[in-house]
Amino acid sequence: MNSVVIAVFIVVILSLMRVSVVLSLMVGAIIAGLLSGMDIKAVVEAFNAGLGGGAPIALAYATLGAFAVVLSRTGITQHLSDWLIGKVNHKVTLGQSPNNIKWALYIGLILVGFTSGTIIPVHIAFIPILIPPLLHVMNKLQLDRRAVACAITFSLIVMYMTFPIGYGVIYLNDIMISNINKAGAALNFSVDKSIATPAMLIPSSGMVIGLIIALFISYRKKRTYSDLPIEGLDNAAAPRVLQTWQKALVLLGIVLALITQLWTGSMIFGGLVGFAIVSMSGVIKWQEQDHVFTQGMRLMAMVGFIMITATGFAAVMTATGDVPALVESSVAIIGDNKGLAAFMMLLIGLFVTMGIGSSFSTVPILTAIYVPLCVSFGFSPMATVAIIGAAGALGDAGSPASDSTLGPTAGLNADGQHDHMWDTVVPTFIHYNLPLICTGWIAAMVL
Repeated sequence: MNSVVIAVFIVVILSLMRVSVVLSLMVGAIIAGLLSGMDIKAVVEAFNAGLGGGAPIALAYATLGAFAVVLSRTGITQHLSDWLIGKVNHKVTLGQSPNNIKWALYIGLILVGFTSGTIIPVHIAFIPILIPPLLHVMNKLQLDRRAVACAITFSLIVMYMTFPIGYGVIYLNDIMISNINKAGAALNFSVDKSIATPAMLIPSSGMVIGLIIALFISYRKKRTYSDLPIEGLDNAAAPRVLQTWQKALVLLGIVLALITQLWTGSMIFGGLVGFAIVSMSGVIKWQEQDHVFTQGMRLMAMVGFIMITATGFAAVMTATGDVPALVESSVAIIGDNKGLAAFMMLLIGLFVTMGIGSSFSTVPILTAIYVPLCVSFGFSPMATVAIIGAAGALGDAGSPASDSTLGPTAGLNADGQHDHMWDTVVPTFIHYNLPLICTGWIAAMVL
């Protein structure tokens, strides 16, 4: 069997057995390399060479974690949490159902997720800032956190895979369309940026279907959690009362963090500027800054280590040369069946993305192989975009190493009651990857 497929299976199985995702990725990389014929030295060299690519991402998450903790010290999110708890208690006292607060919370989180990938491109940085203080609200409402994880993951993925705004510009235009045209140059095949959104509307409808099923069917029942201490928050302290000048500095810190990120293109510098400005407001003492910064880095440390390891794993998968071999072996099964060709390309995309953990990193690997296949099978330009776009996005939800699953877990597990694999990865895999395969296949056949 293909070494890439075996490696992904090993990573998923070990992770489901609650083996550390970092260790699972390392074991998967070693086995993939050895099965492909590489010696152990070559595997280690390829793995080490890939690690450097994950360092900027890890450092970015560490600085954003520090920014999140210092913002939590201002009491902004704690005030929001207390206000929502007050609303819930008031409705319970009156004998009313707090369902409208529950749905407002879902809608609010989805809208914030939309914003974080488009007009305010901070990606998952909002999660450790907003979610931990809201856990007590969710406990009061007895929300199933698996539903919350599905809502957040939906908001992180559906926008970039559909609309060329924020991260969508990078995914649709800079990566997908650019690589399709590069791979199709020798075949006299090209696509225009304008067809990206229309082509991706049908595949993205699978995400919408999955969200509806998760919220209204799978996780609609109440689930009980304990009110445990939350990392990074002083649960015993009353919400801080800020002076007007302090509020102004906090607001300035948030704005400058965003401006710096957009100006430099770096979440690292954005997080550092935000941390520095908010610290100047006096919400933490000067001698506490090192402790608070370390606390924030620890909050996001596991996400960073997993992302670093995932880039090493991706480098080994590329070095094996078995991704093209996987496609070639699939072609032998497909024959002249166009429908089967579309399904196999989507399925391969799922395996590759689940292992790498990033749809952005998967598309360049897939386009070089898929464009000639799509042309040979007679798929239209829009169908080609739909297949490659959906194949890249497949696995982003449901991958143990994806920031779209690691982010929700980082927030929802702040009190240690949310398991990454069983409460985020498995629910998002079931509710998004399976519908996305179906709608991606339909798009390939009708466009």
